[in-house]
Amino acid sequence: MVAQFISPEYSLLVHKALAVVADIGAVISHAATIIRELGIPCVVGTKHATRVLKDGDIVEIDAHRGIVRVL
Repeated sequence: MVAQFISPEYSLLVHKALAVVADIGAVISHAATIIRELGIPCVVGTKHATRVLKDGDIVEIDAHRGIVRVL
């Protein structure tokens, strides 16, 4: 799932996501906290993921290093 930011309205979608990438957010943001609790890999605070990543892109996410790579 790629979004500008993650808010409570996205909670149902986040549960179905294999990973989450958000333009806005930080380690203690709502998105990072909720997603961590769910055990889903996430990278937040990318600033431009929604502009760079397109529908159908296959990406690899290294949540420990904060790296999102288009394959």
